[in-house]
Amino acid sequence: QVQLVESGGGLVQAGGSLRLSCAASGRTFSTYTAAWFRQAPGKEREIVAAITWNGGMTYYPDSVKGRFTISRDNAKSTLYLQMNTLKPEDTAVYYCALGSNYFALVTSSYYRPDYWGQGTQVTVSS
Repeated sequence: QVQLVESGGGLVQAGGSLRLSCAASGRTFSTYTAAWFRQAPGKEREIVAAITWNGGMTYYPDSVKGRFTISRDNAKSTLYLQMNTLKPEDTAVYYCALGSNYFALVTSSYYRPDYWGQGTQVTVSS
């Protein structure tokens, strides 16, 4: 019912910045918790940011806290991830996702979001 399309990925040097965008179809975007995940080759998927439907709460793991900022524009049905001070270990495919349970999304690796984007590659060179 909802389709998500990420953009903004690319190649950047360590210490640089990128801003990812995720455009959602339909009119239900604003009712969902939204999140960004990433997965590097040979590693498990991990959440890097989450935001409630109204932006009232955000979550970041320690690995990105202070460097990444998640935001959303419900009027534009768009999710953003501002990534600063990028490190080589940030290299991964980044996916946006929508889910119905904020708490489960940020605390359980077993929770599966309702919708996923196709992913966008972020490569950080040293």
